[in-house]
Amino acid sequence: MHRAYKFLLRPTVRQEQALREMLWDHCSLYNGALQERRDAYRHASKTSITYGQQSAQLKEIRAVAPERQGRWSFSSQQATLRRLDKAMQAFFRRIKAGQKPGYPRFRGVNWFDTVDFPKDGDGCRWDSTPHDPVTRVRLQGVGHIRVHQHRPVRGRVKTVSVKREGKQWYIILACDEVPAEPLPAAGAVCGIDMGVAHFLTTSQGEHRPNPRHGRLGAEALAEAQRALKAFPRRKRNNRTAKHRQAVEKVAELHRKVRRRRTDHAHRTALAMVRTYDVIAHERLSIANMVRAPKPKPAPETPGRFLPNGAAAKAGLNKSIHDAGWGVFQGILAHKAESAGRVLIPVDPRNTSRTCPECGHASGENRTTQERFEYTRCGHTANTDQVGALNIAIRAGLVLPNVAKPPTGEAPRIYPGGGVTPPCPPGRALVLGTRCTRCTSTGASCTW
Repeated sequence: MHRAYKFLLRPTVRQEQALREMLWDHCSLYNGALQERRDAYRHASKTSITYGQQSAQLKEIRAVAPERQGRWSFSSQQATLRRLDKAMQAFFRRIKAGQKPGYPRFRGVNWFDTVDFPKDGDGCRWDSTPHDPVTRVRLQGVGHIRVHQHRPVRGRVKTVSVKREGKQWYIILACDEVPAEPLPAAGAVCGIDMGVAHFLTTSQGEHRPNPRHGRLGAEALAEAQRALKAFPRRKRNNRTAKHRQAVEKVAELHRKVRRRRTDHAHRTALAMVRTYDVIAHERLSIANMVRAPKPKPAPETPGRFLPNGAAAKAGLNKSIHDAGWGVFQGILAHKAESAGRVLIPVDPRNTSRTCPECGHASGENRTTQERFEYTRCGHTANTDQVGALNIAIRAGLVLPNVAKPPTGEAPRIYPGGGVTPPCPPGRALVLGTRCTRCTSTGASCTW
C-alpha cells in the first residue's frame, strides 16, 4: 500500500534563505514556461508547446543562469514543468467537457509553495546521514537539513516534496510497498450517516458530535480579517511590518482550523476501524451538494427574481465544508486499508426518506431535522440513525424487517432482488443470506 509521511524541517538561517530562493527560481521557471505557451498560441501559426519541447530547453536555461536555475536539481525542474503540463491538460479537458475552463494562472511568490523531487537519490536524499542519530535530508543547492522525525518511515521512499506553510517548512515523503498493519477482528459491522447536527451516526444509534471548528474560530478570524482590511492592497515587497503581521495572522488562523479538522478526522476514523470490521458509508458527491441554487426569474417582472433559498443554502454549504466529510472519508479509507477492514460505499439517494420497517420512501416521512414519523406504518425514530440503518441495509450488513421471516418459518426469497439486499462480491460472510443475484454462483452465498 501507499502512504505519505510529513515531517517538520528545522533549517538554519542560510538553509532557509536557500529554500526561499529555490521556490523563487522554480516559480520563475513555471511562469516563464506558461508565458512561452501563451505567446506561441497567440502567434498566427497557433503553435502548441509540449512538455517535451520545454524540458529539452532546460539544459540551455541552466547554462545561461548557473547561479540561479543551474543550482537546483534537474529532475525537480522537470517536475515543475510537468506540473504546468498537467494544468494545461486539465484546462483542455474541461473545455471538451463543457465545464468552466479555468486557464492556468501565473503564480506569485506567495502562491508557489511546493517543489517536488520525483525520485529519492536524484537531487535529494532522505536520511542522508545514517551514522548521525539526528535525521537529515539532503537537497541539492541547500545542504543537509535537520528533520523532526516523530515516527518511523515504512516502505520505500519514492518521491520527496518540500513544502512551505507560513513560516514553517515541511518534508513530505511518498512511500510505496508499505506493509499493512491488520487489526484483530472486532466482530461488529455498521453503517454510518454523515450529518451536520451530528458529525456521524452509526446504525447502532451512536452519535459522534460535530466539533464545528470553523464556527469556533470564526470570531477570532473575523477580528483578524478586520485588522487586515485596514491596510491598503499592496504587493508583498511594499508592505509594512504590521501589514505582514496581519497577513500572517489570518493565514495562521486558517491553518489552525485546518489542523484541528484533520486531527478530529484522524481520531474519529481510527476509532471506527478499531470498533468495526465492515463499515458502510454513503458515496457522497460533496461538490454537487454545496452547489448554489439556480436563480428563479420572475415571469411577470423581467429583470427580477423569485426567492430561491440561496441564503439558507449558503449557511448549509458552510456547515458542510466545516464538517469536512471529504477529508474524513479519505482518511477512513486509508486507515481501513491499513487495518484490513472493509469499506462499502452505497448510493445515498433516499436513505433519509425510507422507512426501515416497511420500505416506504417518501419526503413526508421526515417531519423535522431529527425526527422521523412514517406516514404508512407510523414508525418513529431518529433521522440520522434511520439513514445509517438504511445504508447498512443497502450494503447487505443487516436485513430489513420486511425481509426477516417470522419465528419458525423458512426465510423468504424475493424475486428480482426485492427488498432482500444482494450479496456484494467477497462480502458473503457479512450478508449471511441468499439473494436472487447470487444464486447462480452457489458457493458465494452462505445460505
